Amino acid sequence: MAVMVPRLPEVRLVKTRQRGWVNPYAGLDAFDYARHAPSPEISAFVSHFWVVTWTDLADPYEQRIVSHPTVNMTISHDFHRIAGVIKGGFSYTMRGRGRALGTRFRPGGFRPFLGGGSVSRLTGRFVEIGEMFGAAGVSLVEQVQAEADAGAAVALVDGFLRGMGPERDPLVEEAAALVELAENDVSVTRVDELAARSGRSVRSLQRLFRDYVGIGPKWVIRRFRLHEAAERVYEGLDLATLAAELGYTDQAHLTRDFTAAVGMTPAAYARLGSDKA
Repeated sequence: MAVMVPRLPEVRLVKTRQRGWVNPYAGLDAFDYARHAPSPEISAFVSHFWVVTWTDLADPYEQRIVSHPTVNMTISHDFHRIAGVIKGGFSYTMRGRGRALGTRFRPGGFRPFLGGGSVSRLTGRFVEIGEMFGAAGVSLVEQVQAEADAGAAVALVDGFLRGMGPERDPLVEEAAALVELAENDVSVTRVDELAARSGRSVRSLQRLFRDYVGIGPKWVIRRFRLHEAAERVYEGLDLATLAAELGYTDQAHLTRDFTAAVGMTPAAYARLGSDKA
């Protein structure tokens, strides 16, 4: 007898850019992007599920991403892996037709699924789902790949994670809250400022981020300021002004960080923004 898999709520984000996408409008004619909310049982650990689908691309399309301080689990027909925090930018090339289904864990949210140890052991690495979760992980990949309906495929992943019975951990919630603060408050540009807001010492904050987020608070703060920089450069803001506002010592420092993450200079990226106008 076929088992009915309940669908999860879907929030479609069509013709909408996402923070961290390089040249965010260019891909909107190449692929469709949708988010699905996790079930309440795992919402403390999972931010959302995302589904990218593309059909009959005449030419390959490469989407570059300026990564977030999160762990992602992705299943497509090409790969099925868990990605720790990626320090640099990375990209994925879409060809023909296909689908990628991802799980973005909340900062710190993958720790209960890790089976012990620091999340930092995943940083900069890709680990096969079967290697991480054994035969159950292999079975999940096969089921998701065989499921044509994206909503039902998302529900399979949600059910798999629920079945692992992750336990609530106040440090997961603290880490997620501090990362959210670093993301949303652009006045936070230094680790000591975030430590003061958290009530922790700098060293204690660094340990929390290493063990739960997978990377230090300095990188997290700087990465979110780069996300902010990319959005504002794209909209045409003067780079010298932006460098000062985001806590960079000078324009040259921002330019180096920006180019390494985005894959092009701020001036070149600004031209992309002016082209879309």
